[in-house]
Amino acid sequence: MPGNPPRDDRRPPRIPEERLWQVGFVVGSVLGAAITVAGRQIERSARSAGLVDWRQVERIAIARLRSAPGALEQSELRAVEGEYATAMAKVVPALSAHLGTDLPGVVDRVAVVDRGEWVQANTVAFAQLIGKLEGQLLEQMLPEGAGFGKATMTIANRWVTTRQLGLLLGFMGQRVLGQYDLALLSAEATPGRLLFVEENIRQTAKALDVPIGPFRTWIALHETTHAFEFEAHPWLRPYLASRLERQISLFSDDASSLGRDAVKAIGKTLRGEGRRDDQHWMERLMSVEQRELFRETQAIMSLLEGFGDHVMDEVGKDLVPGVERISARFHGRRVSRTPFEKAMLRITGMDLKMEQYRKGEVFVAEIERLAGAPALRRLWDGPETLPKPDEIDRPADWVRRMGLNLLTGGET
Repeated sequence: MPGNPPRDDRRPPRIPEERLWQVGFVVGSVLGAAITVAGRQIERSARSAGLVDWRQVERIAIARLRSAPGALEQSELRAVEGEYATAMAKVVPALSAHLGTDLPGVVDRVAVVDRGEWVQANTVAFAQLIGKLEGQLLEQMLPEGAGFGKATMTIANRWVTTRQLGLLLGFMGQRVLGQYDLALLSAEATPGRLLFVEENIRQTAKALDVPIGPFRTWIALHETTHAFEFEAHPWLRPYLASRLERQISLFSDDASSLGRDAVKAIGKTLRGEGRRDDQHWMERLMSVEQRELFRETQAIMSLLEGFGDHVMDEVGKDLVPGVERISARFHGRRVSRTPFEKAMLRITGMDLKMEQYRKGEVFVAEIERLAGAPALRRLWDGPETLPKPDEIDRPADWVRRMGLNLLTGGET
């Protein structure tokens, strides 16, 4: 008769079910505590890191620019500094005579830079701007005790935003020719400096088939006119800064749904749905008050850019050989963009700047035609003489509001 099977002493003893529950509660409590601690640590890390990794923004942008054509060594940039000094020596007195205002010190604040140095200067400006928003945005995205999930999402958003800004600056860095670099939101009212991106200036002159010397002088005229606008009128900088700060404050108050709405708006832009009711996609993200501020600021920027374009052509007639040819080819280039460039300009909002140039130059030229050159000086008397949004398209309305006599009976 077969015996009982031998007992396997290696088999673990059976643990009572109630004991398993106890162990489960202990392990669960430990894991819960660990996740809570980890969540708090990640939360603190996300807050201390901020919304953007600015060093990485620079690295991404500059890496993108390395493949751009026409890169120059620092020795080559230094070699042309004398060319810009010569150009500025002609530009400043000609502008001073035309505008009736001295521009002391501008010549001493000129820098010839490469694309990477332009990126570095503008990364500082972007960081200053976003720094005004950062505290409130982080509070909305990651309130105290938000936990592991929101903390990791904030870190992921930081990575995405960093890459987006790096690619944006890399795109812009191949196109900017010159810039009046002014720390608009800085507490210190220090004057700006003129930056000339020599690599882009050379590439553009080559593409337009215009001589590089006169082209440098023409660009210098435009940027020095911006210096005139701000430095000859001390009220302009704080006025613009206050409006920008108000816009930022309103923006941060409504930031909770901005990302979702922006994705929808950009999607419509990429599908070619364009503007609705003459609104840019950015305007569709704004409240009524934000939209009013935005349009008023756009009118001011149109004046700034249009005035620069108008003056560079007017003064350039006596200063820049072949200015008519340079101007015609340059303005023709602005409107003959590739589909990719047009999409990028629209997505980034840079198409608004192109619109500012066009509308502003027409406005300033019409002011001079309707009321004479002295009327242009009235534009800079103070905030009350700046054009209103509807006046940018109807210069005669501005002339009448200023109480100026029309030299012609024509309407715009």
